[in-house]
This record gives sequence, C-alpha cells and structure tokens, in this order.
Amino acid sequence: MDRQKLQLLLEVAILGAVSFVLDKIGFSLPQGGSITLSMLPIVVMAFRWGMVGGMLTGFVSGLLQLAMGGYVFNAIQAALDYFVAYTLVGVAAVTLGWLFYSKENGHKGSMVTAIVIGTVIGGALRYLIHFIGGMVFFGSYAPEGQPVWIYSLVYNGSYMVPATILTAIIASLLFTSAPRLLERK
Repeated sequence: MDRQKLQLLLEVAILGAVSFVLDKIGFSLPQGGSITLSMLPIVVMAFRWGMVGGMLTGFVSGLLQLAMGGYVFNAIQAALDYFVAYTLVGVAAVTLGWLFYSKENGHKGSMVTAIVIGTVIGGALRYLIHFIGGMVFFGSYAPEGQPVWIYSLVYNGSYMVPATILTAIIASLLFTSAPRLLERK
C-alpha cells in the first residue's frame, strides 16, 4: 500500500471517530437528531481528499453512530439515517476545484463561498435523507391534522439547518486561517 492511500485511510478512521464524538456533544432533540458539529470532520475530509475521502469518512461516522447506540426502527431506516445520510455529506467536495483555484489565487472571499456552498450541498443532502426517513418511518409523531411531510420538514430542519450553518462557519474559519490544511503531504 502506498503512503498516500495509507494516509487517506488513517485520516478517514481518525476523522470518522472525531465526527462520532462531536455527534455526542450538542443539543439533542427528543425524537432523534441534534445540533452538533458532526459534519465538520466529514467536510474537512471532503475538502482535503475529495468526494471519496469525504464520503468514506461519512460512512465511518454513520457506522460508528449506529454501532454505538443509534435508533433503529428497521434496516432500511438505519441505512438511510446513518449510512446514506452521513455518506452524502461528503458530496461537499463538489466545490473542491473552485476552492483550490481560489486558494492558489489568494481569494479568501471566494474560498469562503466555495466552502459554504459545498457544505450547504452536503448538509442539504443529509437533510433530504432525514426528511424522507421522517416521512416514511416517523410520520406517526406528526400532530393530529398536520401533514406528515410538513412535520418531517420542520422537525428535521430544526436541527439540520443550524448544524449546517455552524459547520459552514467553522469550516470557513478553519480553511481560510490555515489553508495548509488543504494540502496532503
């Protein structure tokens, strides 16, 4: 195994574990979901290693969360809420080319924009999966007379929107103040 592949796998394991730990620190909601920085390590890996690194880190994070006490209604719900949702956060890497171009040309504002848009895309994909899972598996929690899709949209948005905003802010501060973190050596 070459050095770069080993470095990728080590970072995936370490940052996947950090994501799991960060998921335990935050504001939890009664029926699942929490406002945390658990997406930050996934986004960091997406911007360091591209989509593969980000998605692998998200998968490891979801696996750890599920193994260490995740809520399981059935296998499909578990796969959606843990594996698919967290893996898709790694899609934040779609703005990686833009981010590197901005870094090379010293455009911090453009770097921030690339980081925020990538993070919002990854967070929105995770939100979409939780929204679908909420409608399909947790619709019985919806108040009487309220459409299930509105309940799922609002409930999942109540933690996903703040978590995505926090992640985008911290990632922007992290990479603009220490752009060398984008370099793999």
